[in-house]
Amino acid sequence: MGKKILVLTGSPLRGGNSDLLADALIRGAQASGHTAVKFEAGIKKIGGCTACDRCWEDGHACIEKDDFHELEPLLESCDVMVFCAPVYWMGFPAQMKAAIDKLYAYGGKGGLRPLAVKESALLLCGGDPTAPEYDYVSQGYQMIIEYLGWKDKGIVWQGGANETGSIAPAALQKAESLGKSL
Repeated sequence: MGKKILVLTGSPLRGGNSDLLADALIRGAQASGHTAVKFEAGIKKIGGCTACDRCWEDGHACIEKDDFHELEPLLESCDVMVFCAPVYWMGFPAQMKAAIDKLYAYGGKGGLRPLAVKESALLLCGGDPTAPEYDYVSQGYQMIIEYLGWKDKGIVWQGGANETGSIAPAALQKAESLGKSL
């Protein structure tokens, strides 16, 4: 039986380079018998965490009434979480960061309501052709998954992708291979 994979995308641009990476990973995962769903956080209306500590007060992870409520059942039913985003100013896009911040409600190991997720992966792309900006985001990702107790299954990044559709075929192949290996 295959795994349930949630691909959380962060780009506010549909059909952009990070979407192409996400779709390649999903193709690979499905080819290996897994199910995969993409949640486009970049186009959803998700507000940032306000640190109110009222998580679960109304039966939802966050008491704010926004599109994070759509993400909750997907988070709670997946085995693998894949973060996929363009890099904006050396970090995740704000739209995606809002969704990531709300993972606070689930806590780390032994948190309020730990997730069933055991593994994760990271797909990144952006205009900068050099590694430092991607390394910074990768380090943040590593800290997130360490806190949540997840195992990293791999990181794929593609720099120098300034124009929509300019993602390298080699990066798409790496993403698809990663999907197959999950």
